[in-house]
Amino acid sequence: MNRKVEKSRFFFEQDMQETVGEVSTLKPKPWGPDVKLDVVGKPVTRFDGYDKVSGTATYTFDIKLPRMVYARTLRSPHPHAKIRAINAKAAWEVPGVLDIISSDNTKSIPWYRNTSMIFDSHLRFEGDEVACVAAETLKSCEEALRLIQVEYEILPFVVTAGDALKKDAPKLYDSGNVTWGKPETYKRGDIKQGRMESEELVEDTFSTSVAIHNATEPHGSVVNWEGDKLTVWDSTQAVFRVRDSIAAALKIPDSHVRVIKKYMGGAFGSKLSAGKYTVMAALLARRIGRPVKIILDRREQNLAVGNRPDSVQRLTAGAKKDGTLTFLTHDATGAGGAYPSSAGCSWPARTMYRCANMKASDTTVYINAGPGRAYRAPGHVQGTFALESLMDELAEKIGMDPLTFRMKNLADTDQVFKLPYTTKLLKESYEAGAKEIGWQKRNRTPGSGVGPVKRGTGMASQIWWGGGGPPAYATLKLNRDGSAHVIAGTQDLGTGTYTIMAQVAAEVLDIPMDRIAVTLGDTGTCPYCGGSGGSTTAASVTPAVRDAAERMLTKLRSAASAILEVSETDLNYEKGTFTVKTDGKKKADIGTIMQKMREQALVTTGARNANPEGFAINTFGAQFADVEVDTYTGSIRVKRVVAAHDIGRVLNRKLLENQFHGGIIQGLGFALMESRVIDPNTGKVLTTDFHDYKVPTMMNIPEIKVIIVSEGDTRISAVGAKGIGEPAMIPTAAAIANAVYNAIGVRLRSLPMTPDKVLNALEAAGRKS
Repeated sequence: MNRKVEKSRFFFEQDMQETVGEVSTLKPKPWGPDVKLDVVGKPVTRFDGYDKVSGTATYTFDIKLPRMVYARTLRSPHPHAKIRAINAKAAWEVPGVLDIISSDNTKSIPWYRNTSMIFDSHLRFEGDEVACVAAETLKSCEEALRLIQVEYEILPFVVTAGDALKKDAPKLYDSGNVTWGKPETYKRGDIKQGRMESEELVEDTFSTSVAIHNATEPHGSVVNWEGDKLTVWDSTQAVFRVRDSIAAALKIPDSHVRVIKKYMGGAFGSKLSAGKYTVMAALLARRIGRPVKIILDRREQNLAVGNRPDSVQRLTAGAKKDGTLTFLTHDATGAGGAYPSSAGCSWPARTMYRCANMKASDTTVYINAGPGRAYRAPGHVQGTFALESLMDELAEKIGMDPLTFRMKNLADTDQVFKLPYTTKLLKESYEAGAKEIGWQKRNRTPGSGVGPVKRGTGMASQIWWGGGGPPAYATLKLNRDGSAHVIAGTQDLGTGTYTIMAQVAAEVLDIPMDRIAVTLGDTGTCPYCGGSGGSTTAASVTPAVRDAAERMLTKLRSAASAILEVSETDLNYEKGTFTVKTDGKKKADIGTIMQKMREQALVTTGARNANPEGFAINTFGAQFADVEVDTYTGSIRVKRVVAAHDIGRVLNRKLLENQFHGGIIQGLGFALMESRVIDPNTGKVLTTDFHDYKVPTMMNIPEIKVIIVSEGDTRISAVGAKGIGEPAMIPTAAAIANAVYNAIGVRLRSLPMTPDKVLNALEAAGRKS
């Protein structure tokens, strides 16, 4: 069978996952630098491109079922309150209203790791769920929501992490305001000894704001019961995780829930978990016996479905005059929102640079605001901004070029787990990026440019995981006409998963791409794959596709051997046809083989291999930014970004460019404009739409150059690919911040770097033009 069950470990987002599952033990020749590939790595146009640009792609919003009705949610207008009473009598009288559920008439369903219920009478943030209405039309839903009368007991609230840690702070839970009871800490070496060895020392505090995912497609579900079986069309990054969560909430078997997701308009981590809205829709659909559609609006997106937590980070580091780091400390505090999440951001400091003496502490606190949730490299974007800013400060203090300083402190091994890396080409990334940006031409003296518009260049490093792992499965059906169908329970978030899976199958089977169909995102018809997050999708699923294709090729070779009456070693295979080596006229193509076998289709299922023991799997990279800063207006214009990365094998150059452009643009938004704003007097969110919550537009996008220095990591899988979703964003904000300092000679330590912060910093430094 060439498979066995093994325990595996790999990082998903910031958590080490331990899984048990069937893994492949086949060992085809890995696709390393010496392997010439015909399809993989090429800039193949995405499979779903036409559907999306033509408007024929079906998203969750587009699902229409017979007799379908609509649902909308009444949300708390207060940051902290308890419900004393709900009166929905007037709402029931609205024409078209079919059902109203709340804590008054729905059995309590545990949610958020049992810290609350689907409808909790204790409301902990503006936007917490109070009731849900189902009606024939959205207009009827909205009218009914306005007529529901709720008597609230208004409670004291807290909306910043600093205030939440005060002794007299309002408490969201009886256990206090620290999410896990105490800070998460890490330490190696002797900090005191490291301080003694240092010849120069820097200490600084940095902060970042809460950022909202704000994907183009909002969260939503369409649900339908057929007897005791539930089908959910959901905008999700994890169909199997949603299935399991919904089944657990409704107390029904997993096999009674089917989750389907074909296309998605973005997620960035906000759709890795099931939403309360899906359970509410399922309850309504069961009670009224009709399908229910529930789609959140933009305001709900900004209040209730997740965010990147903020941070206040205090870092101290010391170095010798020769550039050797002697110690590093990183203490961070962040607001995780009203329900359990993590605001930790010290992983880059723990692992990025060689440092024998290191201490980190991450504290996450509850506040009366929407819950934190994984957001494209959770923790790493915030932590890298602070760490890389500090590294530039320390390099300047010892009189060393910032790039030279980083190269001096390259880490050869993972210092947390004490393991060698499967590959590490960070030095090559530094060199390639520096050459492309013209690093030697930057300002030697920060802020020394002439005129009110100052230009500067900066850089930052990146480390992430993205190696993926099992279990992940892919089924391959080979049809009698020579076409193939790849089926897997993973998700395409808009990143091109459909396309790269077809490319891998086409590469092995040596058949045209247009002869391959791909089905993803359906728990009812697809074999299991994990959630699409943590940059793990390509690295987890494409090896399973290759495994299935290699197994199919083995099956075909065996059949061709019997049909042509020669040994398997006497056969050549090319473009779907086996040819006898000694007699080129004796051939058998796929169609002939299957006809002789009396088969309409051949089926194989491939599995992801286990990760190698004794290695750390990471991605590395560096980004360089050119910026202009107008010292009259405080505006920052990013002119150019160069991204040089070590990410294993490139599966599709066009899709890779798309991913990097998207990540860099998102990183630019985090650096310069994105910020959730809460009124401290009322606890209300003031940035609930794109008018007030600013994101980059075409006017803000710089020239972007992507350089890949790697050609495949042959240790991790036969495909050798790692994920690029998170690496594309991690160093961008830090590189821009360092470039701004290089331009104006004044360091900005708080993101986003808005014009008012630039002008205030210049004025405080006495450098305002």
